[in-house]
Amino acid sequence: MGQIFSHRLRVRYSECDQQGVVFNGHYLFFYDVALTEMWRAAVSGPDEMVDAGYDLVVAEARIRYREGARFDDLVDIEMPVAHLGTTSMIVRPRFLVEGRLMADGEVRHVFVDPGSKAKREMPGDVRAALAPYLEETGQAAGTGSGS
Repeated sequence: MGQIFSHRLRVRYSECDQQGVVFNGHYLFFYDVALTEMWRAAVSGPDEMVDAGYDLVVAEARIRYREGARFDDLVDIEMPVAHLGTTSMIVRPRFLVEGRLMADGEVRHVFVDPGSKAKREMPGDVRAALAPYLEETGQAAGTGSGS
């Protein structure tokens, strides 16, 4: 298995619903924070990607809720990369509290030109930077189907 990037967040009171658990929509926000930190660690700062001529947009997101994280919990967001395609990538985040699975899912991103928003090929340096995070069961472009 490849390396797994992980980012830790503490649940704030305002992120909890009336049942005392993290409101479901916040998991995608948590994911976005973790993706930004993974990108910063592996590739570059968020502004540099636009300057380099590409951007990343979410094409599809799915989250399965297993157990509710609560106020003040430390949530570890693991970010295994499941697929590096020609124009897309898939990350399968896992949200854990003390090793217990709170939620997991799959997020598909598409690389686009920042000006036209047209799909574009994943830059080679980005592919190389993310390759260590690719799960063994994942695919890189040229090893299977998919964009």
